[in-house]
Amino acid sequence: MTFPKQHARTQRFTLGAPRSFSPSPDGDRVAFLRSPSGTDRANLLWLLDTATGDERVVADPRTLLAGAEEELSPQEQARRERSREGSAGIVGYAVDQAVELAAFTLSGRLFATELRVGTTRELPVPGPVMDPRPSPDGRLIAYVAQGALRVVHADGGGDRALAEPGDQRHTWGLAEFIAAEEMGRHRGFWWSPRSDRLLAAHVDESPVRRWWIADPAHPSNPPAEVGYPAAGTPNARVTLALLGLDGTRTEVAWDQDRYPYLARAHWSASGPPLLLVQSRDQRSQVYLSVDPETGGTTPVRQETDPVWLELFSGAPAWTPDGELVRIADQDDARVLMVAERALTDARLHVRAVLDVAEDGILVSASSGTEAEAQPDARAGELGEVHVYRVTERAVERLSPTPGVHSAVRGGPLTVVSSSSLDHPGARVRVLRDGKEIARIASHAEPPLLTARPTLVAVAERRIPAAVLLPTGYQASDGPLPVLMDPYGGPHGQRVVAAHNAHLTSQWFADQGFAVIVADGRGTPGRCPAWEKSIAGDFAGATLDDQVDALRALAADHPLDLGRVAIRGWSYGGYLAALAVLRRPDVFHAGVAGAPVTDWRLYDTHYTERYLGDPAESGNVYDANSLVTEAGLSVPAEHARPLMIIHGLADDNVVAAHTLRLSSALLAAGRPHEVLPLSGVTHMTPQEQVAENLLLLQVDFLKKSLGMA
Repeated sequence: MTFPKQHARTQRFTLGAPRSFSPSPDGDRVAFLRSPSGTDRANLLWLLDTATGDERVVADPRTLLAGAEEELSPQEQARRERSREGSAGIVGYAVDQAVELAAFTLSGRLFATELRVGTTRELPVPGPVMDPRPSPDGRLIAYVAQGALRVVHADGGGDRALAEPGDQRHTWGLAEFIAAEEMGRHRGFWWSPRSDRLLAAHVDESPVRRWWIADPAHPSNPPAEVGYPAAGTPNARVTLALLGLDGTRTEVAWDQDRYPYLARAHWSASGPPLLLVQSRDQRSQVYLSVDPETGGTTPVRQETDPVWLELFSGAPAWTPDGELVRIADQDDARVLMVAERALTDARLHVRAVLDVAEDGILVSASSGTEAEAQPDARAGELGEVHVYRVTERAVERLSPTPGVHSAVRGGPLTVVSSSSLDHPGARVRVLRDGKEIARIASHAEPPLLTARPTLVAVAERRIPAAVLLPTGYQASDGPLPVLMDPYGGPHGQRVVAAHNAHLTSQWFADQGFAVIVADGRGTPGRCPAWEKSIAGDFAGATLDDQVDALRALAADHPLDLGRVAIRGWSYGGYLAALAVLRRPDVFHAGVAGAPVTDWRLYDTHYTERYLGDPAESGNVYDANSLVTEAGLSVPAEHARPLMIIHGLADDNVVAAHTLRLSSALLAAGRPHEVLPLSGVTHMTPQEQVAENLLLLQVDFLKKSLGMA
């Protein structure tokens, strides 16, 4: 067994690890997903008994499907691509308020599990079913099938449609492409706390321009038609309605011309439906309270920002006494706000709201710009993310050990998942009122190698970086060829205090490289100014930071600056190609996986946030793209070896990006290699593909740097 094979067959060591925790409000049980082993893709639904610590399976897909293979509809395949879901079996589930009933799909069929007794039954409803969710009282299950939002009794009776689409370009109850891919909103309907109606999104995709993705390996197959809202082109139109179980429908009204993006929706017993809607340029947004009887909306708060407004998981929400919970940027600090009160300060950089309850608000946060002023804390440690309980009077850390932590809370229970540099994978603890009462086991395989990153902050801007040397390296071995291994862009923090995040980089290091992972400007987790300093300047800021980190590290690390390569995927692929094309004086070879090469071909919400409207800032798009209609954009004189890899079934960064870059390189007389992956999407989930990609990359890099 080799590491590339193990890395591929374990899906980056995620198989067998517990996930998707649902603690019950009475504190008796925790539902969760986990596959039986570190190489089994099929997740089972499990239940932990907190009194005994025993775990038992309550739903096994092999039994429920009688051993048959799963069959996924194109809509479900697309949904999994948006959520980067590569496993199988029960990949998601939803529960009622008491965590008594769970609903999930297998092969587009609807199943319901009574969690206490562990019995599961299939409900006879139209399919293929997507996103089933029990009502809070557990009597009903809402779901989407063929674009219609439907409800059925938990015993399988009374199935009916609450809203049906007029044609295939309209859907009820589903998130549109932009919401799922870029906004982090994967839902399209929300139950009322009284279980008597639903708030549902209606998506009209007819304005969206159509693209066609062909399968060149099977020319007899017709191309797949997709609606892709590229920068500067129309988005889907999203509206909302309140759908009563009695058949009533009440439209929700807001200024959709000014605020076309439905970014967030929240409905709890603590207040009326709460929306967050954004302007298209993302510099203005408003929190709206919805009257559930009339559909009218009332502004709760409006926010503006001269650069852009970030979206956050878990926010907005209501406190139990009806005050607005949000995360806001104040004086270059990202803080937790309740109404107009900031409950945290610049010592913390708040990243997400995890739970809101009477005894405080649970958040995840990394150290802020004033963390070092905290005399009794290690909050300034690089790459760490911790869980905090925040009240009006105090901020309490619930994750005492170094690392990256997340949590889910329900009633007296808090499930904390913790990763660190000291051990592979995550360890999951169940706390009752702050004290550990149980652990949830992981079945993930232990990696064949041990990652040994050194985390440092370097250069004048104190760029977070991880340095990995070959296992057993001695100073007498001399300088090493360098491999820069960044993501390097928005939403892609890689310098984290977690072992498994650095396994691939360590494997490349063990092939004879000094590997550097640098999180330059634009990466999250530091401060708002750091993230927003890339506005209008992908090409300059992110590339300059890679160069600065490399040169700063060379002062006290064994780096051979005459042999420097760079690799990356998606934005990292763009950055790798950018590096060898514009800074061949620094970078001598590159591997660009699924790179964005022309930003006019990428989607609206992401691209326009950073580069603006292409109709108004075309020169910005030209300067930041690798190719334009005229050919290569701002290439340097010297040519360096470049391998470009792209999945031909990619519907996020479509293969046209690579094809246009290859054509422009050929026209400019620049040699390069293109590796097309037939039937592969942006995720590259196929085991053999994932394994061989690592091997092909290291062979190319060694050859290009004269190491072979």
